[in-house]
Amino acid sequence: MRFKRFEEDARPEEIRDLASGADVEPDVRAILDEVRRDGDAAIRRLTERFDRVPAGAQQSLRVAPAEIEAAAETLDPHVLGALRAAIANVGEAARAQVSDGVRVELAEGQRVDVVEVAVRRAGAYVPGGRAPYPSTVVMCALTARAAGVEEVAVCAPPDSTGAAQPTILAACRLCGVSEVYRMGGAQAIAALAYGTESVAAVDVIVGPGNSYVQEAKRQLTGSVGIDSLAGPTELVVAASAGAEPELIALDLLAQAEHGPESLLALISDDADLLEAVETAVGKRLASGDGLLAAADDVSLALVHTRDPAAAVELADRLAPEHLQLAGEAVEQLAPRVRCAGCLFVGRDAGTAFGDYIVGSNHVLPTGGRARFQSVQSVATFRRRMARVSLSPGAGAKLAPAGAVLASAEGFPLHAESMARRA
Repeated sequence: MRFKRFEEDARPEEIRDLASGADVEPDVRAILDEVRRDGDAAIRRLTERFDRVPAGAQQSLRVAPAEIEAAAETLDPHVLGALRAAIANVGEAARAQVSDGVRVELAEGQRVDVVEVAVRRAGAYVPGGRAPYPSTVVMCALTARAAGVEEVAVCAPPDSTGAAQPTILAACRLCGVSEVYRMGGAQAIAALAYGTESVAAVDVIVGPGNSYVQEAKRQLTGSVGIDSLAGPTELVVAASAGAEPELIALDLLAQAEHGPESLLALISDDADLLEAVETAVGKRLASGDGLLAAADDVSLALVHTRDPAAAVELADRLAPEHLQLAGEAVEQLAPRVRCAGCLFVGRDAGTAFGDYIVGSNHVLPTGGRARFQSVQSVATFRRRMARVSLSPGAGAKLAPAGAVLASAEGFPLHAESMARRA
């Protein structure tokens, strides 16, 4: 792990540059064009190229229902129990967000209903580069189901033999998903957006992924709905005196498990705490623990500020995916935070709980987009639609003012349309 020190006048872009990856825009555009042109055949070529599954070893893109049904029986009972616990918490939190909309009765006698309508079909991307992520199935599929989505399709990269990951299939089965595809990367996003011979196009695509996946979602925005650009993981910790260095170091290293594109930063007014966390991270890395190999190429920004308020302010300007507040002084400033995908407050509120089990959703905006994008929720899968009705006489009351406005804008037939109702 590389350490880089900053002072509080550092610009958010300087800190973010530590985790910047290569520009993949041209490569992703070529992949999208290939899938749109060649459909299933392109998916198979790209699966061989990126997932290294020889064409002869590839199975049908769609996983057979019987394979999904049988997957849960292959899981360790403890894993199965943990999945059920996550499903219970995430499902309850998701169902609590569902709204039937609002009705407004207005003075002239008209009524405006703003109703919420679920999209018909959603696609969930589940990463599979370093390991399968059944937790992402729970976050995406369960939330879509709670929102009222009729059809949920899940896609995840196959393993090196061309097979679907059993833990992914088991999670799909437990979440009521029977449509699963063996495909990953930007090509999977293209298939969900455009449709192929084997894959029906969806209305919304959700889920985290690497830079190729997120660039594909960005390029396809407008052709299909997306949740947010949920790229490589980010954790910013704003800490003050009293925070535990070993716990902070562990939380930072935990997110480093996701790989070299992770953004990790510790911001504090306490120089001794910054030093202690750096030492604790170094000791853990020096322990020879092979599980920490993913952290080798990750950078950690250490930022010293004049006081706790400045630490929280800089963290808020970074608008990270995950923001932890540790230490009494910064924890008291939690109400000031406006820009974070998910905020974790206090000693025991480690980001890892949000990744799996606490009930919040782990599909969050990255790249500073928490300034204007939200956590995945039932709202991701629902549209608001206005439904208007006018009681007898309401048209007569509204038409004079409406006709004046229409005429002023140069639309005489709009004016007449309203006036004829008077």
